[in-house]
Amino acid sequence: MQEGTTMRISRLPSWLKKDISRGKGLFKVKKILSELGLNTVCQSAKCPNIGECFGEGIATFMIMGRICTRDCRFCAVDGGDPNPLELDEPFRVAQAAKVLGLTYVVVTSVTRDDLPDGGAEHFSKTTTAIRESLPGSKVEVLVPDFKGSHDAIREVVKSNPTVFNHNMETVPRLYPRIRPGADYHRSLNLLESAKDFDSDIVTKSGLMLGLGETREEVLHSMKDLRNVGCDVLTLGQYLRPSDRHFPEERFLHPDEFKELKSIGKEMGFLEVASGPFVRSSYHAGRLLERILPQWEKDNGER
Repeated sequence: MQEGTTMRISRLPSWLKKDISRGKGLFKVKKILSELGLNTVCQSAKCPNIGECFGEGIATFMIMGRICTRDCRFCAVDGGDPNPLELDEPFRVAQAAKVLGLTYVVVTSVTRDDLPDGGAEHFSKTTTAIRESLPGSKVEVLVPDFKGSHDAIREVVKSNPTVFNHNMETVPRLYPRIRPGADYHRSLNLLESAKDFDSDIVTKSGLMLGLGETREEVLHSMKDLRNVGCDVLTLGQYLRPSDRHFPEERFLHPDEFKELKSIGKEMGFLEVASGPFVRSSYHAGRLLERILPQWEKDNGER
């Protein structure tokens, strides 16, 4: 372990020190991903929950390569010039999901501003391939902003994912510093547009906390999300992946996360996952299990 890493771990508060989990599924997941040449955001984004999720046989697939056309200051995914799309990737994702026995499949991607549709058709094909391989499965797509293209949003929505997820990540004041190339209102409009194209779709978003935002700014962003019909919210502690990334301004106590969860429920979110280690796709299937029975009763099975 490098000296800098040792110092960093030692200064984290006690509630952010997590044992490395190595469940029996860890090596199985890694083997399947390697054999099928697939990427996961768990690995590329250096998620602190990777050992736990892989150990349970769960992974969040990251399609369209490992290189992002943007270089956000919070993200560990490499930025640069990506390779061409691999046209058989949707089928390989579906195959991996079937081998792993997943019933709830989460698919995300790098941002591909180099593609005319931002990769929307590739998302659509991946959702379709999963559904054909695993009839009855639930699919959550965690999409980039597609530069606000309504055609791209429509393309993804028409493939009928169970959940349409797009993370706001932070409050509007911090966008120029944290998410250069992104736009707060464009991201809000994307979530609203998904509802416009399919009023029955579950929409979801997430915020990282500890970047320097104020409590009032967080509450304002939560209200913004409710105003565009966002159904599910995730709130987690930002942890910089390395010393070259944007530093944490503060570490929120677990009690603060509990309070925000309560406020979010009062605002009308159907479900709120809020805690230091919460991430957008962390236990996503379990989170949706709490609302899907009633949702499907009211809106039809997806």
